[in-house]
Amino acid sequence: MSHPESLGTGAFPHTTRTGRMEPLRKFARKVTTKSGWFGDYDFKWLFIPTLPFSVFGRKKAARRLPPFFALDDDLPLALALVCGLQHALAMLAGLITPPIIFANYIALAPSYQSYMISASLISCGLLSMVQMSHLRIPFTQLYLGTGIITCVGTSFATLPVAFSIFDSLYENGSCAMTTLADGTVTKAPCPDAYGALLGTGMLCSIFEILLSLVPPKTLKRLFPPQVTATVILLIGCSLIKSSGFPNFAGGSNDCAKLNTSGFFQLCPNIAAPKPLPWGAPQFIGLGFLSFSTIVVVEIFGSPFMRNASLIIGLIVGCIVAGAAGYISSSSIDSSPAITFLWVKTFKLSLYGPGILPMIAVYLVLALEAVGDITASSEASRLEVEGDKFNERVQGGILADGLAGFLAGCGTVIAITRCANRQAGFCCACFLMLFGILGKISGVFLSIPNSVLGGVTTFLFATVITSGVKVLCRLKWDRRDRFILAGSWAFGFGNLLVPTAFTYLFRGVEANSGLSGFLNAVMIVVSTPYLAGGLSAIFLNLILPYEEPDNGEGVRHDNANADVELGHTSMSVDNLCDSVKDEPTDHSEAGPSLTEVRQAE
Repeated sequence: MSHPESLGTGAFPHTTRTGRMEPLRKFARKVTTKSGWFGDYDFKWLFIPTLPFSVFGRKKAARRLPPFFALDDDLPLALALVCGLQHALAMLAGLITPPIIFANYIALAPSYQSYMISASLISCGLLSMVQMSHLRIPFTQLYLGTGIITCVGTSFATLPVAFSIFDSLYENGSCAMTTLADGTVTKAPCPDAYGALLGTGMLCSIFEILLSLVPPKTLKRLFPPQVTATVILLIGCSLIKSSGFPNFAGGSNDCAKLNTSGFFQLCPNIAAPKPLPWGAPQFIGLGFLSFSTIVVVEIFGSPFMRNASLIIGLIVGCIVAGAAGYISSSSIDSSPAITFLWVKTFKLSLYGPGILPMIAVYLVLALEAVGDITASSEASRLEVEGDKFNERVQGGILADGLAGFLAGCGTVIAITRCANRQAGFCCACFLMLFGILGKISGVFLSIPNSVLGGVTTFLFATVITSGVKVLCRLKWDRRDRFILAGSWAFGFGNLLVPTAFTYLFRGVEANSGLSGFLNAVMIVVSTPYLAGGLSAIFLNLILPYEEPDNGEGVRHDNANADVELGHTSMSVDNLCDSVKDEPTDHSEAGPSLTEVRQAE
């Protein structure tokens, strides 16, 4: 690409004052020249949609790819803003989903829900700047942050454990429940439950900070792909079951119980503009509309549109839902025009039985961080081995642990072909702006459950596909299959029969201390990805490695390998071949987990 002319070696006297003025001169030239604003970037490629005949025709016209912008390249200002906005839009759906799900699960008031969305966006913007800075900690060999474009976002790994903690608080009376005359039980608003989750998470984030001191090679040895793939798969499946599909059908709150009376007799509740029974065809239609919009955008959309396909799905669904009368403006009207952190607060507390499960969550977040940083380094065309890479991993896990007070870590690179930190900082600024403008949170809060469910079902499914992609890196030898079979037995068994371990300690008489520990164990064994992940870790540690065998369990290109595990025969098809042999050009790829999450 072309740049403004650089200052020649003899243009100015080589004085200290001139050296100090050089950055200012460079900035002034950049903001006052056309080249400084636009360069020669192919904006046409970024914004022009794909025409139908070029998709379904016999031949597809080849398109010239724009230049790749490396980590510290000098980026045109307009391009930095466009790429930053593109990154922010790609992250937006993943950032607003967890706070909405949290708030609905414990029936928080709209004012709290709006604040939680704003706080999520602002915190992610601030912490992204820290994560991208790669600051050296004085008097140590440690770093804070990765130094590459790794934007911080909310992680879905917390949701299943949070649901178990919330259920325990309602069951033990810490949060109130209302029983109607017909026996219907509904949850009362419980902001203290969210405060307990925050306080417990803040304590357990110290565990991830300590993990940043462990060499990355050791972490990879303890947590190989068999473990990480199992965890990712079960997280995605759990979220589709507990949130994605229930919202698709009308709501994941108490209205999904098909009550015959009470406030949640209809979805989302009887006070909604057009309440309907859970599973009504109108809700299914709205969810399918937002879902199918994502598919249409993937086929015909420009690269910019495809990177923001989830937000476009929400926009189209809301337009139709608003025209049909399913959206109320009350949440928008009640939201403040401007807001910031700590406008509302939650009473922080420590929930003892939640400590053990939350430590396991932060272990998963550390593993996610390693994977995200590796993917970001590969997309940025940086080394993924050696001392420099280890510094990035150490700094990233440390920053992720500190960010554990607020959020997890995620990345958004491949679609834009821009790994430049200038775009990353612009993305962080856009996220903060979206959070500060409180009315935007009100708009997100007014999205009907079915529209949100259509988008989040797709979003959670991308988590599952990321787990499948990790599985495709395995050799699929006997040891790999045994570890997966043993861990999936507990993980998917728990997912399909969630009450299997409910009565594990029934009849056990215990004091308050032992009771808290037993409750912690119950939360762990009743959370599918924790039960499956811990089983995979245990099996990986105790099973011996086998000598390589070119026969059994080794997948050959263009051939199926029929393998046996005990008395069960299974076929390993060429499913993984397409992943292994896929081109490295990401310009036609849809949003991946690291592009919308926020953790993979």
